[in-house]
Amino acid sequence: MHELVVLSGKGGTGKTSLVGALAALAGRQVLCDADVDAADLHLLLQPKILARHDFYAGHRAVIREDKCLKCGDCLNWCRFQAISADFRVNPLLCEGCGVCWTLCPAGAVDSPENLCGQWFLSETRFGPLVHARLGIAAENSGKLVALIRQEARRLAAARGAEWIITDGPPGIGCPVIASLGEASGVLMVTEPSVSGQHDLERLAALADHFRLPSFVLVNKADLHWPMARAIRKFCDVKGYRFMGYLPFTPAFTRAQVEGKTILEYDNNDQIKQVLAGLWERLRQEMQKPHPG
Repeated sequence: MHELVVLSGKGGTGKTSLVGALAALAGRQVLCDADVDAADLHLLLQPKILARHDFYAGHRAVIREDKCLKCGDCLNWCRFQAISADFRVNPLLCEGCGVCWTLCPAGAVDSPENLCGQWFLSETRFGPLVHARLGIAAENSGKLVALIRQEARRLAAARGAEWIITDGPPGIGCPVIASLGEASGVLMVTEPSVSGQHDLERLAALADHFRLPSFVLVNKADLHWPMARAIRKFCDVKGYRFMGYLPFTPAFTRAQVEGKTILEYDNNDQIKQVLAGLWERLRQEMQKPHPG
């Protein structure tokens, strides 16, 4: 079993559209949308949800009015100003630190586990999809990413799937870190711009930390060929496997609007050949032994 995680230094580079195209090419696979803060792979794949599960993580204080002495101690202890003058807890401000629950003289504060979102097991036209939705202002996105990746691996083992293709979060923060553990390789999608190269450098350094095989694709390359070639030179110097250039085409956006992958929407043979060649190179590279 091999897991390819597709990442980008920022949103909008075409990462999810690329995952949809790879899903149409890969065959026996399990798909995973690890961008739990702003999941959108389902917009392309239109999944049928088979099971949904609540995701609990962290704690939030709740003051029981029947036991509260209104002594005001909790107001003094709370460093986040999450408790109002009428002794109600604002869940958006409460950090779940537990000081009020621990020190309340009347034992009037409960600290239940916090409902942070939901995760789903779904079926798509390209195979099963594990995805999630983090709640508004909810935290622990890294923990939710780790959970759905674990479920994707369990599902892939049960179905005998050869591949897991994971649509990762943008950036280099906690959810990205959670998407990389035990992966087989990472495909980094970037754009031909100064900021695109800078984001790529930060993301590549993170992949190096995990000693993962790193692959790089420049999307919308024909918008600025000098920078696209500079990114390839950077990859050659650093030893990252350069997977090629993908031209800009409005068909990607039009396909998204219609809920299709680019391979289902567009009859452009050039795009199809580029994407088919990309998947074949990725497949061969990831099946090679890796010393890390």
